[in-house]
Amino acid sequence: MTTALVSLMLPATTWAADFVMEEAPVTPPEQFDKERFGGVRGKLHDWKVTVGVGAVYLPEYEGSDEFEIQPFPIVSAQFGDRVHLGIDGLVVDLWEHNGFGVAAKGGVEMGRKEDDSDYLRGLGDVNMGGVVGALLTYETGPFEVYASLDKTLGGSEGLTGTVGAKASYQYERFVFSADVSGTWADSKHMESYFAVNSAQSARSGLREYEAGAGFKRVDLKGSVTYKWTENWMVTGAAGAGFLLGDAKDSPIVKDDIQPFAMLGVGYQF
Repeated sequence: MTTALVSLMLPATTWAADFVMEEAPVTPPEQFDKERFGGVRGKLHDWKVTVGVGAVYLPEYEGSDEFEIQPFPIVSAQFGDRVHLGIDGLVVDLWEHNGFGVAAKGGVEMGRKEDDSDYLRGLGDVNMGGVVGALLTYETGPFEVYASLDKTLGGSEGLTGTVGAKASYQYERFVFSADVSGTWADSKHMESYFAVNSAQSARSGLREYEAGAGFKRVDLKGSVTYKWTENWMVTGAAGAGFLLGDAKDSPIVKDDIQPFAMLGVGYQF
């Protein structure tokens, strides 16, 4: 459950800005060294890997008014200039030109367990599923706008889309970043996480509720990373999500404002 909510609140783009303190120059595709970048057996120095541990303070589930502190692992990796692995899954850059970029994504939607909170009792579980998607970006200087579309295979079987903008700035050993985004979800996603059918109503005591497609939330977040040494770094982040529309009005939701805060330490190889 923690991984799912942290993934929503801290997308991979945010972690990339925090943990890669110095960007390597982009090598044109035609200049790629096939011996070094041609497969899984690439040399170790072709990888930029960060591992660490953090703690996050966040709602027990999306819509809860009860909070918990949980540990979570920090893992991010970059292979060459095109393959990125982070908390949001795997991102492969397919095309870049004049600031525009297209990427393919893969990851996991963790779902939701009814024992995540006493308030979810009787609603049943939302199973975990795989996620495939596409990401479009436009970057100019420290600013970037992006749009993504993600399909869950299994679990909710839902479709979600996110549009947003972010900015990052490096000052000496510090990297500051800010992000604002809005998330739309189809009816399958909304029904899985916010609707209450007759059977669930009988078991939980909540009123029946139908949730349709639409924008479900807006998120504001910011982070600061301090590069303590050449390899060690400390990062902190905070923000809030604001549930909208049918998500906000669901009887499952006890608070439509969803704040979070986290602190982590990482080591970069």
